[in-house]
Amino acid sequence: MKFKIEEEKDLVRLDKFLFDNLDISRSKAQEMIKENLVKVNDKFVKSSYVLRINDVVLVTGELKIETDAKPEKIDLDIVYEDEYLMVINKPSGLVVHPAAGHFTGTLVNGLLYHTNNLSGNNGDLRPGIVHRIDKDTSGLLVVAKNDKVHEELSGQLKNKTLSRIYIALVYGRINHDTGTIDAPIGRDPYDRKKMCVTDINAKEAVTHFKVIDRYKNSTLLEVKLETGRTHQIRVHMNYIKHPIVNDPVYGTKKSSSFGQMLHAKEISFIHPKTKEKMTFSCPVPEEFNRILEKYKNE
Repeated sequence: MKFKIEEEKDLVRLDKFLFDNLDISRSKAQEMIKENLVKVNDKFVKSSYVLRINDVVLVTGELKIETDAKPEKIDLDIVYEDEYLMVINKPSGLVVHPAAGHFTGTLVNGLLYHTNNLSGNNGDLRPGIVHRIDKDTSGLLVVAKNDKVHEELSGQLKNKTLSRIYIALVYGRINHDTGTIDAPIGRDPYDRKKMCVTDINAKEAVTHFKVIDRYKNSTLLEVKLETGRTHQIRVHMNYIKHPIVNDPVYGTKKSSSFGQMLHAKEISFIHPKTKEKMTFSCPVPEEFNRILEKYKNE
C-alpha cells in the first residue's frame, strides 16, 4: 500500500499518519514501523519521523495476529456484522475467551473459525474481544474486526457512551422502584476467584436498576451499567442483599446448571466508521423464561 504526501494536513508523525489512514491502533502502527514493515522514500525511519510534502510512504506488510486459540466450528448467533465489527448474542454456558481450564469451545474459537479479521489489541487469547460477559450470563457483546475499531469502541466504554442494559431476576422483593449502587469493587481477599465491594485495591463501580415486576420472593429488574467491572452486577446485587437467582458464586441458594438469571438484553454504541448510533436488543433465552415462570408462580 502506497501513499504520497500531498496535503498540509498530512504533515504529521509517521505513526499518526498510519493511525489516521489504516485501520490500526497507534501502538500497532509503531510496532509495524519497528518491524520494518513501513518505508518512507524507500528508507526505514522511526515512528517519530515527521512527514513532508512529496514523501512516499510504502506499507510492505502487516502484523499477523498470533494466537494459541484454534478455530473451531461453533454456531454463532450473529445479530449484526459488517466489515468493521460484529454483535453477538452469546448463550448462557459459553465462555467468551480461552483461559485456564477453558482453552477450547469458547466464543473466540468460534470467531476465529468464522473470520480471519479480528483485532489484536487484547492479546493472543482474546482477538476481537472489546468487552466480555460471564460464562453463565447470556446476551449481547460487540466484537472488533480491526485494531482501530477496537480502540474506538474501548474509548466509548471508558467514556460511558457504549451502553449496556441487562435483565436480572434477584432474590427478595425490592420495594423501591429505582436505585443506584455506587460501591467500589476489587478482588475478594479471602477468595481470589471472587470479587467483592471493598476499598482495598478497588475500582469505581456504579450500577443503576429499576423494577420491572415483583413476585412473592423475587424481583425482576432492568439493570444499566455505568462502569464495567468483573462480575459487577452480581457483586452489587449480592452487596444489597438481593443476589441474582441461580448465581453459583454469589447466590445464597443452590443453583441449577443454567447459571445466573442475568441477560445482556441491549447494547448501544456509536459506529466507529459511520458515526451512526446503533442499538441492538435480544430477548431472554427460553430457559430464562422457564425459570422466571417458576418464580412468578411461587
